[in-house]
Amino acid sequence: MKNALKSTTLGIQHLLAMYAGAILVPLIIGKSLGFDHKQLTYLVSIDILMCGVATLLQIISNRFVGIGLPVVLGCTFTAVGPIMKIGEEFGISAIYGSIIASGLIIMLISGFFGKLIKFFPPVVTGSVVTIIGITLIPVAINNMGGGPDAADFGSLSNILLAFGTLLTIILIFRFSTGFIRSISILLGLGVGTIAASIMGKVDFMPVQDAAVAQIVKPFYFGYPTFEWSAILTMTIVGMVSLIESTGVYFALSDICDKKLKEDDLAKGYRAEGLASVIGGLFNAFPYTTFSQNVGLIQMSGVRSRKVILITGSMLIALGFLPKIAAFTTIIPTSVLGGAMIAMFGMVVSQGIKMLSNIISDSQENSMIIACSVGLGLGVTVAPNLFSALPPGLQILTSNGIVAGSVTAIALNIIFNMLPSRKRQETVVVSKRSA
Repeated sequence: MKNALKSTTLGIQHLLAMYAGAILVPLIIGKSLGFDHKQLTYLVSIDILMCGVATLLQIISNRFVGIGLPVVLGCTFTAVGPIMKIGEEFGISAIYGSIIASGLIIMLISGFFGKLIKFFPPVVTGSVVTIIGITLIPVAINNMGGGPDAADFGSLSNILLAFGTLLTIILIFRFSTGFIRSISILLGLGVGTIAASIMGKVDFMPVQDAAVAQIVKPFYFGYPTFEWSAILTMTIVGMVSLIESTGVYFALSDICDKKLKEDDLAKGYRAEGLASVIGGLFNAFPYTTFSQNVGLIQMSGVRSRKVILITGSMLIALGFLPKIAAFTTIIPTSVLGGAMIAMFGMVVSQGIKMLSNIISDSQENSMIIACSVGLGLGVTVAPNLFSALPPGLQILTSNGIVAGSVTAIALNIIFNMLPSRKRQETVVVSKRSA
């Protein structure tokens, strides 16, 4: 009984550590798509449920899927910008078509993805993550003002709530450690919402109107449609997520003293692809590993998959309880914007961190970063720049994230993978010295 209580408590800790990230993704995307409170409540519920399903797919390892490590999965913020862009260009049906198709592609390439990693070194993945983070910042700024369509956009109350939320997150992050620090975003959202409630800016009707329980069903928001540029975008995002997940896999393998084999990695990748396919079918999102839970495992020293099994089961149970999900939908847009600055800023800082170790390695790497980030941001600002090109080429140029990613991949091949005269001369000198 004592062990069961301890495991449940640790499971709740893992749930809280990832909960802010889990609810922010559907809230941001749902609001950008113009969802009403009922639709937003369902989107949050189904996302939480699918986080649990994706987590169970990884920890219950079998011959086909599952890394077999205590890993928690959720929708990566790397996917937020691309999903919003796809929704803006092609509509919600194309979002789910791209998620399903990219998940299937990830499953197909899972067995030999290790051979493709050479096309995604840190100079490429760091550039992609940086581009995605930068393109998300304007969304956060607009939300800090109350939302671009708000009648009181930029009002003093919205600004105070946004910066008050951000300041709360910063202070908690600065003056706390361990678990409390890991849930600083969640606590900041709570404090901001309470302050907004005191100011009379919180509507509790969505909570009152929400059902106590619900039955989830596939294609709740509509059947998928398939657009090549959207599929390419989500596939690139999926590959970048796999590389990030690989780092989490190896970090957990060290913590758990489990040596990973090539087949283990393939099963882990396949599980993420399958989770994305299921997420698309149920109108949720693609799923990948949450690194914040790795820190919690290091802090607690508990490496049992049983604890994560409890976390996954609780996430699934919460997905059937829309009344709980409805509480997240009453968070005012300005409060959400304050938290988004921290969350999206962390995406940018992660990209910079990935680039900081290699930018000084060569001038070639600097050129790759400069051109890919510059072009990616430029196309985001001026999406009609290449409108005169043939439709086939516009697949690669109409989206800033795709344009920047393809540029980074192409320039990396040109500068770092193709034989160069300088590299050949270095090899000759090395042979003579030997």
